[in-house]
Amino acid sequence: MKQDTGGAEAARRRKNLINLTRPWLLLAPSLVVLAGLLLWPLIQVGKLSLQDYAVKFGGGVGTYTGFDHYSDLLSSSLLWKTVLPNTVFFALACVGLTVALGTLVALLLNRLGATWRLICSIAILAAWAMPAVTGTYVWIWLFQPQDGMVSQIAGSIGLIDPETTNWFTERGPFYAIATLNVIHHGFPFVAITVLAGLMTIPKELYEAGELDGANAWQRFWNITVPTIKPVFLVVTILSTIWDFKVFTQIYLQPGGDGSNEEVYNLGVFSYIQAFAKNDYGAGAAAAVLLTLLLLLITIVYIRTLFRQGEEDL
Repeated sequence: MKQDTGGAEAARRRKNLINLTRPWLLLAPSLVVLAGLLLWPLIQVGKLSLQDYAVKFGGGVGTYTGFDHYSDLLSSSLLWKTVLPNTVFFALACVGLTVALGTLVALLLNRLGATWRLICSIAILAAWAMPAVTGTYVWIWLFQPQDGMVSQIAGSIGLIDPETTNWFTERGPFYAIATLNVIHHGFPFVAITVLAGLMTIPKELYEAGELDGANAWQRFWNITVPTIKPVFLVVTILSTIWDFKVFTQIYLQPGGDGSNEEVYNLGVFSYIQAFAKNDYGAGAAAAVLLTLLLLLITIVYIRTLFRQGEEDL
């Protein structure tokens, strides 16, 4: 009897072990590829941030300097007064406005018939499919000093003098244009994702709300938001991760390539240090700092998702 019990216990343990290891075995090929594509470069950047690296013909030579680049970076007034504020406030503005616009568009699409919903969805997805480089040059053309469409319209109604106004020289207008660019490129993802969530909400909930006398805002806040809260959480966190590491939309704008320090964000700052000033160690240290910020955001994202899942259970 004891042998039978022991055999059953061993079989149960074997089954549990198989159930535990099988998913990892199936994921192993992908994990190996990801380690090669992501983990190894991260390790190399970390090593580079601890060196003074000089590029020479046929290779490069690195001299170990410890954490000197990190101490220089963290003691830099440019980092604390310009680079980090630009990175953080720009990302927060982009995330808030992108999620708000995407939600409004999703609510509109949800009220349309199937044909018009399909047509409008394809139209807004064109903005998402547009490469960031192309979209950025469109916005540069719109705000081009003197002959840009926005400059001409603002000049014709007396708001500015097109001959003397340059939207890209000051930090405020520069980042306002970059924010419009990022929102234009990012809101279709939010709209389509939120629309998918809206289509899962039973209409009976809204009908019950109307019978209780709830207006449109009350129905949205008390029915829509709680029901698809995980969807809002996903699009918000993903948008935050993307917008913290924006590079193309900043770098390609006039002055964003390093000629104007007032418009640096962490991504551009790292690039300029490494490739424009040939200080690869300092550039790598800035890249590690940006990676740590994104890692922190990702941890918060994962913990929030798990907490949301536990609450749903």
